[in-house]
Amino acid sequence: MQIKTISYIKQHAANLDVEEPIVVTQGGTPVYRIESEQAAQLRDEGIALLKLMNIAERDVRSGRMLSEAELLADLGYDNKTYKP
Repeated sequence: MQIKTISYIKQHAANLDVEEPIVVTQGGTPVYRIESEQAAQLRDEGIALLKLMNIAERDVRSGRMLSEAELLADLGYDNKTYKP
């Protein structure tokens, strides 16, 4: 992770390399983080996946589960003819 000052960012904004995140400091204190769009999307997808896993875990704990046959029936498949 790179650490740069606000002054540096202002002077070199057009040529910043955001392959790795840049922590921007002001008076020695971190105030911003700059990262690539791809890194931001990966982080957002990871957070979404963790949220889904948390929901699934709560469903299992509370007994809100379906058997394979119930799921296939809800989806409109005939359990005897369904082949994954």
